[in-house]
Amino acid sequence: MRSRAAAFPLLAVLSWGVMFPVLASALKRVDPLNLTTARYLFAAAILLGLLLLREGVAALRVGGRGVEVAVLGVVGFAGFNLLTNLALEQSTPQQTALFVATTPLVTQLVRWARDGVRPRPALLALSLVALLGVGLVITHGSLAGLGQFGLGGLMMIGAVLGWAVYTHGASRFGEWSPLRYTALTAAAGTLAMLAASAGADLAGVQHAPAAADLVAIAPQLAYAVIVAAVIAVLAWNTGVRRLGSANAALFMNLVPVTTFAVQIARGYRPGPVELVGAAVTIAALVAANLVTRARTRPRDVGCADRPAAVTDPVAVVDRVAVVAR
Repeated sequence: MRSRAAAFPLLAVLSWGVMFPVLASALKRVDPLNLTTARYLFAAAILLGLLLLREGVAALRVGGRGVEVAVLGVVGFAGFNLLTNLALEQSTPQQTALFVATTPLVTQLVRWARDGVRPRPALLALSLVALLGVGLVITHGSLAGLGQFGLGGLMMIGAVLGWAVYTHGASRFGEWSPLRYTALTAAAGTLAMLAASAGADLAGVQHAPAAADLVAIAPQLAYAVIVAAVIAVLAWNTGVRRLGSANAALFMNLVPVTTFAVQIARGYRPGPVELVGAAVTIAALVAANLVTRARTRPRDVGCADRPAAVTDPVAVVDRVAVVAR
C-alpha cells in the first residue's frame, strides 16, 4: 500500500522537474511576464473551479483577510513565478531547479526570523552545504566563475525567499483547506500579474505575444497548466495524506535530479564538478529532510492519513505545494 501511495508524490515532483526545461523553451517566444500571466490565468481559473465544486461559493469569501491574501498571493505566486521565469532567461534550467529545491530549508529560516522558532544547528549547517553545492554547479568549481552567478542567481534568491514567506503564511490559515488557500492566493497573484503585464506592454518594456507565438508555445503552456499546476498538486496532496508530511517531503529532492536528467536527454553534458555540486546539494537536502523527519516522527507515526499540522515546517510546505515553481 505504501508503494502505491508513493506514486502520488513521485508523479508530482517528476512533473515539476520537467517543468523548468519546458518553461525555458517557451521563453524563446514569449516574454517572462506575459508567459507567467498566461499560465496563471488558466491555472487560477481551474483551481477556483475545483474549489467551487468541492467547497461551494462560501469558500470564495476571505472573511476580512483580503489584504493578507492579496499580499501573500503577490509575494508567492506573482513574485516567485515571475522571478523564476526571468531567471530562466539568465541561467540554465538545472541551476534554477537547484535553487528551488532549497525552499524547505529557507522556509525554516523564515520561521526563525518571524516566529523565533530556531532551526536545529544541523539544519543550518546542511543549508550552507546545499548552497555550496549550488555554487559548484554555477561556477564549475572556479572562482572565475563567480561572475556566472549574476542576475539570474539573485533573482532566484528573491524567488525562493518570496515562496518561503508565502509558505510560512499558510500557518495563519489553518482553518482553510489547502485547496482554498492555494486557489484564493493564486487568484490574487494572477490579478497582480495581469496588471503588471498590461502595464509593461503599454510602456513598451515587453510586447504582447502574437497569436502565432501563443500557438507555438501551446504544448508548453498546456503542460505547465494542466500537468504541473493541476494534476501534480492534486497528486502531491494525496501523497501527503497517505504517507505523512515527512515521508512525502523527501520526494522534493528529486526535482533537480529530474531537471538534470531531462537536460542530459536533450544533449547537455555536465562536467565532473557540476555533477559533484548537484550531488552535494541533493545529499544535503535529503539529510536536512531526514533531520526534520526524525524531529517530527512522534507526531507522524500512525497519522499518515490525517492532514499534517501546519505548525510543522514541512507540513507548511505541503499545504501550499503548487506548481510553480
